Amino acid sequence: MILFVFIGYKIFFKESKLSSCATPTIELTYINEVKRLVEGNKKYNNRIAFFIDMKIPSGKNRFFVYDLKKNKIIDKGLVAHGSGSETNIRGKLKFSNVPNSLTTSLGKYYIGKSYYGKFGKAYKLYGLDKTNSNAFYRDIVFHYYFNVPYQEQKGYICNSFGCPMVNKKYFERTAKIIDGSESKIVMSIYY
Repeated sequence: MILFVFIGYKIFFKESKLSSCATPTIELTYINEVKRLVEGNKKYNNRIAFFIDMKIPSGKNRFFVYDLKKNKIIDKGLVAHGSGSETNIRGKLKFSNVPNSLTTSLGKYYIGKSYYGKFGKAYKLYGLDKTNSNAFYRDIVFHYYFNVPYQEQKGYICNSFGCPMVNKKYFERTAKIIDGSESKIVMSIYY
């Protein structure tokens, strides 16, 4: 009997530990920054925001669609970072706002109008911070790319030229949210 209790405890403890590790979270600091930005500003959507946590490896879900009213993640997916952000140290990235650096820029953006370019449908991004103020001039856009996997995987995924780049299927879901919004959606990329 004691053996069964011990085994049951070990299984329960192990499962609860695994589920807490598997549940993604967004740092409250970044949520609050976005809430302060959108609060009372009709230009921005005060219900939905996108968050990208660059500390999470690219093979894991790190792009989050977040409900600012219900305070919960409502969708998640993989997202690539810029090839210039690589440092040759596994898990360590660098960021820049410099043109032609091919790096991801940290900070808050708002998502502009869509257009059709070499990757198909894409959205212009406008940097709202000093760390990403050159986004528009650097042609940093939100787009899809066929080499970005849909499912989480071990290791890392392909890199972009600095753009947040997702799988086509995931892009189509987020595009519905963007296109259905009467106000600009904010995207926060942080590390």
